[in-house]
Amino acid sequence: MSRVDAVHPAPTPADRLPRGAPVPSDDAATYGLSPAEFDQVVAHLGRAPVAVEAAMFGALWSEHCGYKNSRPLLRRLPTEGPQVLQGPGENAGVVDIGDGLGVAFKMESHNHPSAVEPFQGAATGVGGILRDIFAMGARPFAILDSIRFGDLADARTRYLLSGVVQGIAGYGNAIGVPTVGGEVAFHPCYGENPLVNVMALGSLRHEDLQSGTVGAPGNVLLYVGSKTGRDGLGGAVFASADLTETSAADRPAVQVGDPFMEKLLLEACLEVIERGLVIGVQDMGAAGLTSSVAEMAHRAGRGIDLDLDRVPRREAGMSALEVMLSESQERMMLAVAPGREAELLAVLERWELDAAPIGTVADHGRFRLFEGGELVGDMPVGPLNEAPTYTRVGVEAESVRRARERDLSGVAVPADPNAVLHRLLADPTIASKRAIFRQYDHQVMTNTVVLPGAGDAAVMRVKGTRRGVAATVDCNARYVYLEPRRGAALAVAEAARNLACVGARPLGVTDNLNFGNPTVAEVYHQMVEAVEGLREACLALDTPVTGGNVSLYNQYRSGDAYVAIHPTPTVGMVGVLDDVERHAGLALRRDGDTLYLLGAGRPSLGASTYLASWHGLEAGRPPELDLVVERSLIETLHTMIAAGLVDTAHDLSDGGLAVTLAEMAIAGGRGVEVVVPSGFARRPDVALFGEAASLVVIAVRAEHDVGVREFARAAGVPIVPLGEVAGERIHIRVGEEPLALDVSVAEAAASFEATIEAALRT
Repeated sequence: MSRVDAVHPAPTPADRLPRGAPVPSDDAATYGLSPAEFDQVVAHLGRAPVAVEAAMFGALWSEHCGYKNSRPLLRRLPTEGPQVLQGPGENAGVVDIGDGLGVAFKMESHNHPSAVEPFQGAATGVGGILRDIFAMGARPFAILDSIRFGDLADARTRYLLSGVVQGIAGYGNAIGVPTVGGEVAFHPCYGENPLVNVMALGSLRHEDLQSGTVGAPGNVLLYVGSKTGRDGLGGAVFASADLTETSAADRPAVQVGDPFMEKLLLEACLEVIERGLVIGVQDMGAAGLTSSVAEMAHRAGRGIDLDLDRVPRREAGMSALEVMLSESQERMMLAVAPGREAELLAVLERWELDAAPIGTVADHGRFRLFEGGELVGDMPVGPLNEAPTYTRVGVEAESVRRARERDLSGVAVPADPNAVLHRLLADPTIASKRAIFRQYDHQVMTNTVVLPGAGDAAVMRVKGTRRGVAATVDCNARYVYLEPRRGAALAVAEAARNLACVGARPLGVTDNLNFGNPTVAEVYHQMVEAVEGLREACLALDTPVTGGNVSLYNQYRSGDAYVAIHPTPTVGMVGVLDDVERHAGLALRRDGDTLYLLGAGRPSLGASTYLASWHGLEAGRPPELDLVVERSLIETLHTMIAAGLVDTAHDLSDGGLAVTLAEMAIAGGRGVEVVVPSGFARRPDVALFGEAASLVVIAVRAEHDVGVREFARAAGVPIVPLGEVAGERIHIRVGEEPLALDVSVAEAAASFEATIEAALRT
């Protein structure tokens, strides 16, 4: 039988129909299917589905599992490169870091679950992404999070923030994987629909790289881990629909995590992979048994016979539908060759894990379910995994176009730049996140070199080598809202720049594309443009996309109106340091160091945090981006740090040059004396607070000063002296302007530290 025949076999003969009443077409929506999709299911089966079949098609054809609105767009992204060991299509992507080692990494969302149950929603998001990592044969060594909430003055926002942070901390700390970095942002658009995106990284030897496949006919499917219950039922469909006033009633779609069970699973899976006892490994994530088994079978072009009576359960009376759609946590599916079951079971028993053989691999290309010896479900594997795709017509929102093209020349220059700096440092998106990350154990495993808040990216050592791995997550959603293509490209550029600021060479991207309802023309336009921006930037910076997640329907219905989030294509990026001892941080280290502005960007008033926070305007165009210039800056900065010429670097981002210098001063407890060149910007406030791409502030010790300037000029990267590290004040003048910014480091630190600390106390 050919592979195609195996994946698309003929419908079940009439004399072998599964037990159960056919689902009427009027009930399609109950199973997450549109009428047209229900008709396609009927065509694939040659008959109407029974309930468990309709539910399985509905789950795997949901946006969360099937990417039906985004898959045509995702094909535009670059996914290949010499550094890529595993691209999209598996549990996680993997890049080569040298010495026969690879890093597996991926980012996923748990947005809707976190909106209705913030602690468990965030905790199980951590658990799920960790399982994706060790399913690849990699030992997880780091977690980063990108979390977004509404107005911090709102009690609900503070409740969600506290619950999500505790959930991330509770799971990561308990399992012993450090949370080493991330980003936290606030905007009213996330008030009811927070974003909780979690990224994890793991290390592996090339030869241990694992696939989620069932392998050859005759192989056995082994269920391992927690028993199956009714928690998480309908989770994939829940994550693929709008949040409404009644979404709190969907709490059963939120799973409950057990990090201690996950630790046993992690160690057991890595051991059986290392010992060569398994053919394939797969996490039971969204849609539970349905997705894990169907995806494994599809990758191999095989069929599966599953005995539901053998599935370990913790609740009596569960139906076939409940067993197949449960999203109980801490469960894995292993494929093992016949004759090796006893050896595998012995290892799992030593780790005190429940395990049961529940199915066999067949060459018939069907997903067949048996219960009590009777056939209760029979579906072709191929169509079950191949959700229909939709290419829609997008249109730019007129209100966004007007905001982007707004004339900002009449915006007043503030009389007191000190007050602006204090306001920006206290803005919750910019303000110190120490009150959050001190709840995370970021030093467990003793690999963390650059701690949270100490650099533009996290840096971890690779034990047994001189190498280090850096990681970051980035997205300025305001930029994407006002100009989706440029905003998404800027997210990639900032991620790469952040890696370069700690001394890493960027390698690859995982993304989490968070958008509203794709059937709304404006939202689909945002998706199309943002993916193109990601594509352009990833190609230019040689950072292929190895995988990721799409989360749509991020909006909230209130009465007859929908409020969508700002489009938020979060970029997770991984880089490598050949010598982890040659890294940089953002803190000013020495009095007398010379401060330089490295790069060729121009600050922009439009789309800036300054414009939004001080003037109350979310308008204008995001900063210009020249990807050739950006790549040159990144390569030059990375090389300078690797050569030991620079150990302090921080890029310009939210809040502009003044905030960049203030953050460096606060982190190092040292002041700065700076004069910004008069030609840097047309207005003094833009010179101080405008935002730009392709610019980094570096601090250079005297003995390296000549070498740094010569290196930059040889590379064709502009380098402009700003001043020096001195005193205990942040003193910045712009050319010959009479106004100067002048605040003490202690006063700036007080503004910077207070906001999140106060919010978490209430």
